[in-house]
Amino acid sequence: QVQLVESGGGLVQPGGSLRLSCAVSGSIFSINAMGWYRQVPGNQRELVAIIFGDGRTTYSDSVEGRFTISRENVKNTVYLQMSSLKPEDTAVYFCTAKVNTLNYWGQGTQVTVSS
Repeated sequence: QVQLVESGGGLVQPGGSLRLSCAVSGSIFSINAMGWYRQVPGNQRELVAIIFGDGRTTYSDSVEGRFTISRENVKNTVYLQMSSLKPEDTAVYFCTAKVNTLNYWGQGTQVTVSS
């Protein structure tokens, strides 16, 4: 079965940095895109960043210039390097991937930005 597992979440002070990882495992024939979304209780899940199969990336305006999405294809892993973190970045971050034409989601990892 295809499984996505996030790691790297935690508590960080404002202005700090954090790196999230998401490893995709299972019966993988192709991964078309990988990305990150985040959600605050009571709000819709919002796009953070996506990296497409051709390597192109897209970011939400709120994280542009502060976050960087990357991938390590051999390990089927996507990363989200977060810098200059703000309290408003606090959310549950979800990894997503289109694997074998189907969309999959990770369980989410909590990121809390607070002093």
